[in-house]
Amino acid sequence: MENSFLSEFKKRNYFNQCTNYEELEQLMNKNKIRAYIGFDCTSSSLHVGSLLQIMCLRLLQKYGHQPIVLLGGGTTRIGDPSGKEETRKILPEKVIEKNTKNIENVFKIFLKTKNKNTKPIFVNNYKWLGKLNYIKFLRKIGIHFTINKMLSFDSIKIRLDREQSLSYMEFNYMILQAYDFLELNKNKNCSMQIGGSDQWGNIVNGVELIKRHSNKQVFGLTTPLITLSSGSKMGKTEKGAVWLDKKLLTTYDYWQFWRNTDDEDVLRFLQMFTDLSLEKIEELKNKNINQLKIILANETTSMLHGKAAAAKAEQTAKNTFEKKSVGTDLPTLILKKKQVINGINIIDLVTATNLSNSKSEVRRMIKNKGIKINNETVESDKFNILLNNFGKENFLKLSHGKKNHVIVKIN
Repeated sequence: MENSFLSEFKKRNYFNQCTNYEELEQLMNKNKIRAYIGFDCTSSSLHVGSLLQIMCLRLLQKYGHQPIVLLGGGTTRIGDPSGKEETRKILPEKVIEKNTKNIENVFKIFLKTKNKNTKPIFVNNYKWLGKLNYIKFLRKIGIHFTINKMLSFDSIKIRLDREQSLSYMEFNYMILQAYDFLELNKNKNCSMQIGGSDQWGNIVNGVELIKRHSNKQVFGLTTPLITLSSGSKMGKTEKGAVWLDKKLLTTYDYWQFWRNTDDEDVLRFLQMFTDLSLEKIEELKNKNINQLKIILANETTSMLHGKAAAAKAEQTAKNTFEKKSVGTDLPTLILKKKQVINGINIIDLVTATNLSNSKSEVRRMIKNKGIKINNETVESDKFNILLNNFGKENFLKLSHGKKNHVIVKIN
């Protein structure tokens, strides 16, 4: 069927691999199913690297299927070795619990919660993993896994080939993830797990475990690893992760991340990260590339922060770049008058704004004519900012290059 979840999943370039694709297509065309994606809670928020998975959950809802959001309160206590070159730092339990609550709030922004048939089901795998009896677990679940096969999966093989240490705790992760799928299948009637391509081995383990343990047919579906046309990983910038939380990243910075998308990535990202119909994107493709970038920034920012905030960010960008004035939505640093009265060195000011955390890097920026105060280039790293630099309205604009700006105010 053309108008189906899997059809649009493929057309939006979400598709990487699937177990029993034809059977899954028949099932989803006849019935509404439940499918899950798991998210470990290693940070207080998710970042753009998780956005593709969130878009998959939104697409499930669009076609009347019900997403299950598995929050890894249990598996976060272990650490997923997939794609990692070293053992992940184990967080204190209270931090994991706080992260779990914060991350759940992110999903409540992106997913619709009013329709009882499609609203997300939130589950925390600590509920069952925290109660496991080790001997019982080995007898009932461990019997279905062979060491030979576990050693063949990339998440394990790569670490061993590089002679990097792999703890027994991490080695168990794939069994625990498979057990998650079994629990969700038994208790939530979950028929499918979706994950990134690096999760393929773990997902297949879950499909096979359910087949052996319960003699039921379930499915696995993976998305590709998203890289930029430059080859770099999606979601990382010079300033760090692009968080899906305005407490960690301003609306303006989020909007600018999308506005700064490389020309070659714009149409692909409109397909992957917006709700615009594929027909609408086809109509837009001949527009000026900068207009397309603004549409991308507005659509993605509206989804997370709302339409009004996206419009405000766009206006700030226009004020800052086109009118050479100050936007109202720029990141802001507030100083006390006594901090400035005797002058504050430009290097100290730049590092205080987080435009750069390295003083040596700031010196290089200044040497390369990359730092400006109120659009005037700073010529020396000995330059001190004085009260008269703030003007009558008690603020100045500090810039690094053409795209990074901070308002500094005196309180």
